[in-house]
Formats: sequence, C-alpha cells, structure tokens
Amino acid sequence: MKIIKQWLLLFCCLPYAVSAIDLDNGEEINEVCAGCHGEFAKGGKDGEYPRISGQPAEFIAQQLRLFRARERQNMPMLPHTEARELPDSDINDVSAYINQIQLITQLPPMDEENFDALERLLQTKKMLNIPKIDGDVETGKSLYNKECRSCHGAEGKGKEAQAVPMLAGQYTNYLWKQVGKYRAGERIHDEDEPDEELLNDFSDEQLHAIFAYLSVADDE
Repeated sequence: MKIIKQWLLLFCCLPYAVSAIDLDNGEEINEVCAGCHGEFAKGGKDGEYPRISGQPAEFIAQQLRLFRARERQNMPMLPHTEARELPDSDINDVSAYINQIQLITQLPPMDEENFDALERLLQTKKMLNIPKIDGDVETGKSLYNKECRSCHGAEGKGKEAQAVPMLAGQYTNYLWKQVGKYRAGERIHDEDEPDEELLNDFSDEQLHAIFAYLSVADDE
C-alpha cells in the first residue's frame, strides 16, 4: 500500500517532481519542521507559524525554494534552508509528505462501544478549526467570489494543479501579516504578473470581511 501511495504522489505532483517521491524521507524531514509547525503541520501561536498541511505540494516546494534562495525572508527558516542541507529531492519529499496530511475541523461522534483512545487522541491532534472573526461574512463571501475565487478556488480551498494555496483554514493573523508583505513589495502575489498590486486595491474593511468569510468557509 505504501508503494502504491508513493507512486500516486509521484504522478499527482508531476509539475515539480523530477524523481520518485520518498514519503519516508519526507516524514523524517518533517520532524525538523514540526519544531515550529507541529507534527501534523497545522502551525500555531495564532498564526505565528502558519498551517501548511494540505497545501498544494508544488506551492510548498516553491516557498522552500524561495527561502533557500533568500528571495523570501523569514528568520526562523534561515538555518533550515541552507542550499547544502536542502537539495531539491528533499524539498520534493517533504512537500509531498506535508501535502498529504489532512486535518479535520471537528471531531467525529464518539463510538462508546468501540472506543479507541489512541485513535481519538490522533484525531484531536489533527483537528484545526480557525476561530470565527467578527465581520460581514456575506459581504466577504461576495467579494471573495468576485475577486479571489477564480484563483484560490471555491470556498478558499486552493488549487492543487495550479499550486495556488488554500486560504480557508489558515490563521487570520497570518493572512494579515502576508497582506502587509505583499503591499510592501516584500512578497510577489502573482509570479505571472509581478508588478500587479491587487491587494492594494482592497481597503482594510474589505479584507476584514473576506477574512471573516474565510474564517468560517472550512467549517463542516
């Protein structure tokens, strides 16, 4: 079963894969990432460390390459993205491993007759439900569908094939922090249009409404 899964990931991740994906190696590398992002890559400290589990594998790989090239600045990532310590094969492996980690937004009903404490603990560790923020959710949904949906997908779930990240299920504080970086020119919002300033066209009130919508978009 493991071999089949690894080959499936190889073909699913062809945009960036140049060799077979080694999920065991990816899991081992993720032990370093877990120091900040957690065992299941769900981040923490209210967005100081972003949720990266389930993000498109190529998007994760792109960001790691940017960190390695020092084109994206992030102090905590510096010691872990030295070129001699993070070859492309390791980037591909850990990106594929993190991509296949799926979180849940609520615990399933408890089966008291067949209760498995270990399984329940695992489910708890893999649960992430972004706190709802006050705001005009309906306005945010309308703005999202008009301005963001074509790239980031229905309900902010991202697009695997296009390496577009999910926004729903991401910490609101982290989203605000990245908006600041895009507006300041520290990050590029669209690699195909590096000079576009879409996020500068939104008011803070509009962005707050969009984030209010995203904070509930992944609820089940």
